[in-house]
Amino acid sequence: MSNPALKIALAYSGGLDTSIIIPWLKEHYPGSQIVAVIADVGQGDDYAQLREKALRTGADEVVVADLVEEFITGYIWPTLKAGCIYDYKYLLGTSMARPIIAKKQVEVALATGCGALAHGCTGKGNDQVRFELTYKALAPHLQVIAPWRDWDIVSREDAIAYAHKHNVPIEQTVAKIYSRDENIWHISHEGGILEDPAQEPPEDMWVLTRSIADAPAEPEYIRIGFEAGVPVSLEGKKVGPVELLTRLNERAGVHGVGRIDLVENRFVGMKSHGAYETPGGTVLVTALREIEALTVDRSTAEMKQQLGIEYARLVYNGLWFTPLREALDAFVNRALAHATGEVRMKLYKGHALVAGRTSPESLYSDKLASFTMGELYDQKDALGFINIVGLPIKMQALLGRK
Repeated sequence: MSNPALKIALAYSGGLDTSIIIPWLKEHYPGSQIVAVIADVGQGDDYAQLREKALRTGADEVVVADLVEEFITGYIWPTLKAGCIYDYKYLLGTSMARPIIAKKQVEVALATGCGALAHGCTGKGNDQVRFELTYKALAPHLQVIAPWRDWDIVSREDAIAYAHKHNVPIEQTVAKIYSRDENIWHISHEGGILEDPAQEPPEDMWVLTRSIADAPAEPEYIRIGFEAGVPVSLEGKKVGPVELLTRLNERAGVHGVGRIDLVENRFVGMKSHGAYETPGGTVLVTALREIEALTVDRSTAEMKQQLGIEYARLVYNGLWFTPLREALDAFVNRALAHATGEVRMKLYKGHALVAGRTSPESLYSDKLASFTMGELYDQKDALGFINIVGLPIKMQALLGRK
């Protein structure tokens, strides 16, 4: 029994999965029109070639959307400011790209009269959740088609065979089978040898970062300026967000900065193994933390650290378009209202090290911190402070409690 004809907006990357979805949709939804939505989030693809490929394999219409700057300012910077790190290491490059891609897909679907949305996410992964929660938030009335949950393809080998059978051009082979996702913030690698967490990622897998062995023998220094937690300058000169992140990626990548090998806790309940490269982002996360250390008071900093874990979980789990995320943004924006200044970073052999920080909003006082006695702090006050804090400890000792 065939499915009814529909006009379907497909989130199209031109990778293995979405490449074979177009002919599959044509086969299983006879008479349907396919609108391929290509989102440019800085992955550096040849979009004219992708457009041609989509049309050649059955798409009726192709929309290419330049989302790079919006992605940085509306998704990367808020996540950076919130201090988000998932599973101790992951800087959420794929996670925070999915909401903006799905949002554009919905916008195109509504503008072109589509009755359904389709994606190429597997039934085991996190991305199906991220796409479909965005659909629910922005267009809950549209039908969702997720071929990986319906077809009889069960592996990437099967997908490659399907592509060859239907004359769909792909780059993947059985020998070179990594699943990659790239944008201006990072690139991820999964599949192949990485499915065994006991294996070290091979050197020829890495794309954005040079090996530590081949990195320069001399360190490189770079100055990054922030205004209210947002990166705005390099070497004292204002630059736009796309140029800033592009230049940081290049300079940090040369020094092998930003590689991680991660056993990850997926939202759907299983563990997976992958490798990520986030060169510029690794530098920015470290640099912003140093500006915060100068400008944010202790209580606010401690609360922000706790909420950063929740924000990371929220982003990872696809809950971007929620009141909670908006509320957390409000807190972060207030907490970093004075996080303005400049950090000097040292890039060397895979490390992004702080080499100095300054801020016109600094709470640091050398008069207070210095070992030289000053008039701003009476050391005699410490006695009463210690006595009050230590009173419960003292009483337990007097009562003989361990």
